Amino acid sequence: MELEGQSVVVVGLARSGVAAARFLAGRGARVVATDRKPARELETEALKLEDSGVKLEVGEHQQGTFTGASLIVVSPGVPWNLPELEAARRAGVPVIAELELGFRQITGTVAAVTGTKGKSTTTAALGAMLKQTGEDVRVGGNIGHAVTGLLEGAGRETLFVLEVSSFQLEGTELFRPHVAVFLNFSADHLDRHATLAEYENAKARIFRNQTSEDWAVLNADDASVMRLAAASAARRLLFSAAQGHDRSPLAERERGRVAYFEDGWAWVRLEAKPEALFSLASVRLPGAHLAGDLLAAAASARLLGASAEAIANAVARFDGVEHVLERVAEIGGVVFFNDSKATNVDAAEKSLTAFDRPVLAILGGRYKGGDFASLGGAAKRHVKAIFAIGEARERIVSAFSGVVPVFGCDSLHEAVVRAYAAAEPGDAVLLAPACSSFDMFRDYADRGNAFKSEVGKLSQEVQA
Repeated sequence: MELEGQSVVVVGLARSGVAAARFLAGRGARVVATDRKPARELETEALKLEDSGVKLEVGEHQQGTFTGASLIVVSPGVPWNLPELEAARRAGVPVIAELELGFRQITGTVAAVTGTKGKSTTTAALGAMLKQTGEDVRVGGNIGHAVTGLLEGAGRETLFVLEVSSFQLEGTELFRPHVAVFLNFSADHLDRHATLAEYENAKARIFRNQTSEDWAVLNADDASVMRLAAASAARRLLFSAAQGHDRSPLAERERGRVAYFEDGWAWVRLEAKPEALFSLASVRLPGAHLAGDLLAAAASARLLGASAEAIANAVARFDGVEHVLERVAEIGGVVFFNDSKATNVDAAEKSLTAFDRPVLAILGGRYKGGDFASLGGAAKRHVKAIFAIGEARERIVSAFSGVVPVFGCDSLHEAVVRAYAAAEPGDAVLLAPACSSFDMFRDYADRGNAFKSEVGKLSQEVQA
């Protein structure tokens, strides 16, 4: 893909947009980076782009900039139906995602992980397993570094392990992972995607360009995943995260390649004989669903050449990722957990049921679809009280009234303080929002960091 001398517009100046603009400028493109936010609301790294010769247009988008470009690169947070993007398409300007731009520069091997929940844990774990082999492994995409920030010094032997969201996939054309992992599917991001079908179609693009030389690693327990992967030309490896069986129903039912739990171990069957990958006793993460993420990662790592020994070593050392059931602190016998990345109802349910101790849950943010009432069963079994915050506060209070005690709070600070006051030694205070963060915070990471900061302040006050 020839970039030198091309007039390229980068839309959105968060992490991915900044990386794309810097990459393009370094390849000799004439770059304009644009964001509707005024300069005072942008990160310092975005403003520094001018030092690299990038022209900044901030505060508003200028349609002429879009229609006059040779190429437009879109950050994940930018709506695909932005009016200026629609005008550019009508003018014949190619519009692609930052993921697509990065992929077109890659000469090595790509593994991509998608799904409604569990992407970050699976991606990070897969990267850790492959790094045990001593290979050049780059991990990023929707977590960590943007794809265009991973390219420096990469070659044909480099392995790229990428978390890919629907926002990224909807802007792809040639993107073709050698291993595509689809963890699960449930309603999400309906504040961005016009319909559930639109969200489905975006996710399914992970398989769009795969051939019989590639692999699709699929959750056999999720009917939506299997349906969306039905047209894939890739070879299949099915996995089941179900536990508690002497014999795995999946292994009994399927004659092909499978990964499963049995007798306290994770197994993969690539040929006739199953191979043990890791023991459940070695998993350091709370919640059965996170063990399932490790299973998907382990099966994928095996396909990419990692040995069973390397996989087991990585699992024994893996402490998870920030903002995913992250243990923050213990104060007066009460343990605080940060699951800010539980941004939808289904993910929040997994979070609420991950503990064998009573939970005081902090929910809320910007509503993005789903039925809070569906959490009622999990709440009755596991939750002592709910503290609701953000734009969805009243919706949450209404959904849980009569189910468990539920209290509206004006801020995250108030929710943390009240949850601790209601807790007893041995309880857990859990941030599992079931909502996006954009009503009160920059993103889920900003929200998670704010929660950790509030817990830190509370700890100091209690110890004073």
